[in-house]
Amino acid sequence: MTQAANTKAGLHIGNNPKFHELVSKRRTFAWSLTAMMMVLYYGFIMLVAFNKPFLATPLSTNAEGVSSIATIGFPIGVGVILLSIALTGIYVRRANGEFDELNRQIIEESR
Repeated sequence: MTQAANTKAGLHIGNNPKFHELVSKRRTFAWSLTAMMMVLYYGFIMLVAFNKPFLATPLSTNAEGVSSIATIGFPIGVGVILLSIALTGIYVRRANGEFDELNRQIIEESR
Protein backbone atom coordinates (compact mmCIF):
# COMPACT_ATOMS: atom_id res chain seq x y z
CA MET A 1 0.00 0.00 0.00
CA THR A 2 1.37 3.40 -0.90
CA GLN A 3 1.66 6.40 1.39
CA ALA A 4 -1.26 8.10 -0.39
CA ALA A 5 -3.48 5.03 0.06
CA ASN A 6 -2.57 4.81 3.76
CA THR A 7 -3.42 8.49 4.22
CA LYS A 8 -6.73 8.08 2.38
CA ALA A 9 -7.68 5.01 4.47
CA GLY A 10 -6.70 6.83 7.67
CA LEU A 11 -8.85 9.82 6.76
CA HIS A 12 -11.77 7.55 5.87
CA ILE A 13 -11.54 5.73 9.22
CA GLY A 14 -10.99 8.97 11.13
CA ASN A 15 -14.20 10.41 9.67
CA ASN A 16 -16.27 7.33 10.52
CA PRO A 17 -18.81 8.04 13.32
CA LYS A 18 -18.31 4.52 14.66
CA PHE A 19 -14.60 5.26 15.09
CA HIS A 20 -15.43 8.32 17.20
CA GLU A 21 -17.93 6.22 19.17
CA LEU A 22 -15.25 3.56 19.79
CA VAL A 23 -12.67 6.10 20.92
CA SER A 24 -15.15 7.84 23.21
CA LYS A 25 -16.51 4.65 24.80
CA ARG A 26 -13.08 3.13 25.29
CA ARG A 27 -11.62 6.31 26.77
CA THR A 28 -14.54 6.79 29.19
CA PHE A 29 -14.47 3.15 30.27
CA ALA A 30 -10.68 3.07 30.72
CA TRP A 31 -10.67 6.27 32.80
CA SER A 32 -13.54 4.98 34.94
CA LEU A 33 -11.68 1.77 35.72
CA THR A 34 -8.49 3.76 36.33
CA ALA A 35 -10.30 5.99 38.83
CA MET A 36 -11.71 2.94 40.63
CA MET A 37 -8.29 1.35 40.85
CA MET A 38 -6.66 4.55 42.08
CA VAL A 39 -9.28 5.00 44.82
CA LEU A 40 -8.93 1.34 45.83
CA TYR A 41 -5.13 1.27 45.86
CA TYR A 42 -4.49 4.70 47.35
CA GLY A 43 -7.28 4.18 49.87
CA PHE A 44 -5.44 1.09 51.09
CA ILE A 45 -2.12 2.96 51.19
CA MET A 46 -3.74 5.81 53.16
CA LEU A 47 -5.15 3.25 55.57
CA VAL A 48 -1.66 1.80 56.03
CA ALA A 49 -0.20 5.25 56.55
CA PHE A 50 -2.79 6.72 58.88
CA ASN A 51 -4.61 3.88 60.64
CA LYS A 52 -2.11 1.13 61.44
CA PRO A 53 -3.89 0.17 64.68
CA PHE A 54 -7.02 -0.74 62.69
CA LEU A 55 -5.00 -2.90 60.30
CA ALA A 56 -3.29 -4.57 63.27
CA THR A 57 -6.63 -5.65 64.77
CA PRO A 58 -6.61 -9.45 65.16
CA LEU A 59 -9.21 -11.36 63.20
CA SER A 60 -10.15 -13.52 66.19
CA THR A 61 -9.48 -14.19 69.85
CA ASN A 62 -9.78 -17.62 71.48
CA ALA A 63 -11.42 -18.49 74.82
CA GLU A 64 -8.21 -17.74 76.76
CA GLY A 65 -8.05 -14.25 75.26
CA VAL A 66 -5.14 -15.09 72.93
CA SER A 67 -5.38 -13.21 69.64
CA SER A 68 -4.77 -14.84 66.30
CA ILE A 69 -1.68 -14.00 64.25
CA ALA A 70 -3.79 -12.93 61.27
CA THR A 71 -4.95 -9.32 61.32
CA ILE A 72 -7.65 -7.42 59.46
CA GLY A 73 -4.97 -5.95 57.17
CA PHE A 74 -4.35 -9.29 55.48
CA PRO A 75 -7.84 -9.83 54.02
CA ILE A 76 -8.06 -6.17 53.07
CA GLY A 77 -4.75 -6.43 51.17
CA VAL A 78 -5.88 -9.63 49.47
CA GLY A 79 -9.14 -7.86 48.59
CA VAL A 80 -7.22 -5.05 46.87
CA ILE A 81 -5.33 -7.60 44.77
CA LEU A 82 -8.46 -9.59 43.89
CA LEU A 83 -10.42 -6.47 42.98
CA SER A 84 -7.61 -5.28 40.70
CA ILE A 85 -7.69 -8.67 38.95
CA ALA A 86 -11.50 -8.40 38.65
CA LEU A 87 -11.24 -4.90 37.13
CA THR A 88 -8.73 -6.22 34.59
CA GLY A 89 -11.12 -9.04 33.72
CA ILE A 90 -13.99 -6.58 33.30
CA TYR A 91 -11.90 -4.49 30.90
CA VAL A 92 -10.78 -7.53 28.88
CA ARG A 93 -14.34 -8.85 28.61
CA ARG A 94 -15.67 -5.54 27.31
CA ALA A 95 -12.68 -4.98 25.03
CA ASN A 96 -13.05 -8.44 23.49
CA GLY A 97 -16.80 -8.00 23.07
CA GLU A 98 -18.13 -4.55 22.40
CA PHE A 99 -14.90 -2.80 21.41
CA ASP A 100 -13.71 -5.56 19.07
CA GLU A 101 -17.13 -5.64 17.39
CA LEU A 102 -17.02 -1.88 16.78
CA ASN A 103 -13.45 -2.22 15.50
CA ARG A 104 -14.53 -4.99 13.10
CA GLN A 105 -17.39 -2.82 11.78
CA ILE A 106 -15.04 0.11 11.23
CA ILE A 107 -12.58 -2.07 9.29
CA GLU A 108 -15.38 -3.54 7.16
CA GLU A 109 -16.73 -0.09 6.33
CA SER A 110 -13.28 1.19 5.38
CA ARG A 111 -12.77 -1.44 2.66
